[in-house]
Amino acid sequence: MNPALTNQARLNRIQRASLGIGVVALLICAVAAFFDAGSFFHSYLVAYVFWVSLALGSLGVVMLHNLVGGRWGAIIRRFLESGVRTLPLMAVLVIPILLGIPALYEWSHHEVVAHDAVLRHKEGYLNPTSFIVRTVLYFAIWIGMSILLARRSSIGPASARLKGISAVGIIVFSFSVTFAAVDWIMSLEPHWFSTIYGAIFLVGQALQTLAFCTALLAFVSDREPFAGRVEPSWYHDLGNLLLAFTCLWAYTSFSQFLIIWSGNIPEETPWYLRRTAGGWVVVSVLLMVFHFGVPFAILLSRHVKRRGRLLARVCIAIIIMRFVDLVYWVEPATPRGDFPLGWLSLVALAGVGGVWLWMFLWQLERGPLAYMEDPRLAPEGGHH
Repeated sequence: MNPALTNQARLNRIQRASLGIGVVALLICAVAAFFDAGSFFHSYLVAYVFWVSLALGSLGVVMLHNLVGGRWGAIIRRFLESGVRTLPLMAVLVIPILLGIPALYEWSHHEVVAHDAVLRHKEGYLNPTSFIVRTVLYFAIWIGMSILLARRSSIGPASARLKGISAVGIIVFSFSVTFAAVDWIMSLEPHWFSTIYGAIFLVGQALQTLAFCTALLAFVSDREPFAGRVEPSWYHDLGNLLLAFTCLWAYTSFSQFLIIWSGNIPEETPWYLRRTAGGWVVVSVLLMVFHFGVPFAILLSRHVKRRGRLLARVCIAIIIMRFVDLVYWVEPATPRGDFPLGWLSLVALAGVGGVWLWMFLWQLERGPLAYMEDPRLAPEGGHH
């Protein structure tokens, strides 16, 4: 049997299963929304931000690779492009969040704003109309950038024009994603603020995307066009990037904590006080140990970084902890803040994720899994 056909058939089965699971899970979420709208919208927000992070992370990593070059990006280029092309789907899936503004954000209620001096001061920015307009603008920017990059993209090292587009684009991207993180997540607690919040979100997106692409590479490495051509040095390059972004996530997260702890002012400390009470202490420790400590120690090993299957397991753990981190950001701000995770959160994760994965695989099957003709993928010892 043709290995390429076998690989394609396997991806088709996963694609169909993903769509089925996603649709069923979203229908369950829709039913649950009639009984407990608040729980549904908060669960959906966590799930949505988790999966849109892969789409946005793909766009950011593509532009980063255009600027710095390197073999690591050429290996996963098709995965990243497929992730970027899911942005129109995510623009549609953001609609429930826009509909759920009253259930999610206290600043959307006039009676609350009227009796809160801080919210009255922020009302010009934090109001439903401007929130919706900004969200539409974000997706217009991101989708527009993806189209522009796709038209200028080519196999091989990026041209000077593509580098120029990416240089400007990554600045616009960073600002727009920061504003989106502030709107969608930080404004759940509108009295609190952090100037490094957007940086933590951006780093987390890149880490999650690199982990996803590395795990996917290991999954398809024994199939065409990768069969017999995947070199340990490819995994080693990606492993080094995972290590770098793991350290950067820890640095930015600890910097935020250190600044707020040392400042010790009433406007900032409640965010951490809520996350060091009850079961959230356990979640905080889990993040320190398994989002940084364990991956850091394992990724120092050259042996692990040069073996796809071992590296893929580390990547899966990183992806799981990225979800836990988002739960840590969102759930303490909700009325059910004492409960780290509910069943609806997992159903929403499966719903949005199933549909996203279906779209991702549909985009992936429209071309080869890799641009093997890219000169950067030539064997280190010579030519094929």
